[in-house]
Amino acid sequence: MGRGPESAVLAGDFVVQNLDTAELQRQAAALYRRVFGYRNPDVGLSPPLLTGLLRNGGSAVGAVAADGTLLGFAYGMRGGDEEGMYHYSQAAVVAPESQGLGLGRRLKQAQAAVARDTGMRFMRWSYDPLISRNAHFNLDVLGASGRWYVDDFYLHERSDRVVVEWDLERPPAPAAPPGPNPPVTRADWGRRQQRGEHGWLALPTDPTLLDPAEDAAVRAAVRTGFHEFLARGLVARSCRPVSAETSVYWFAPPTDDRSRT
Repeated sequence: MGRGPESAVLAGDFVVQNLDTAELQRQAAALYRRVFGYRNPDVGLSPPLLTGLLRNGGSAVGAVAADGTLLGFAYGMRGGDEEGMYHYSQAAVVAPESQGLGLGRRLKQAQAAVARDTGMRFMRWSYDPLISRNAHFNLDVLGASGRWYVDDFYLHERSDRVVVEWDLERPPAPAAPPGPNPPVTRADWGRRQQRGEHGWLALPTDPTLLDPAEDAAVRAAVRTGFHEFLARGLVARSCRPVSAETSVYWFAPPTDDRSRT
């Protein structure tokens, strides 16, 4: 079974621990609906699912304040494909008022502990390619690599996702893009360029900056750019802002050992 952290990990004014009580699972379900803005009663997070994950090699971890308030949580399960087994993180949810406390990193680290405890070397999860702050966290902060791009991941439009992979046996060493940042502006959103064995792709720092008239075209260009670079054997290694309104993805050849244990 996935035991998670062997003991609670203190981090500032909160503790990271398993969601192993009915009250913590109730708070997780409520926080999930609040953060994602779900109003339909048929859409939500099932507390019994969290129990099932804890009892069967999955993860259900949360950051809990001293007064028992759940500030954020993450949950995931075992997965596998032709490349081997991995731990898949379905979601990481942090209350808006708890942003900036380092919860995201601590929750991912707690999930990594579960993955290692159950014999997994790799973790995977997905994110919206147009939310550049999430891309930066996943690629530059944690050091994961964007290896796959899935159109309409959740079976509806505007749900494209990048799937990243995190090698838990390699020390975190986020890659630095070679050379200076490209001189890109808003007019370059969706533009891509190859530089030797590297490539870059420009996008808005936040999708809310997109005008309705340009939204579809930029999303389509980002989708095309990812597919083209990944088809060439590159992976997304970095996403960094170059101005207040423009960020740039950097693609490079993979450098990690793909052998499975």
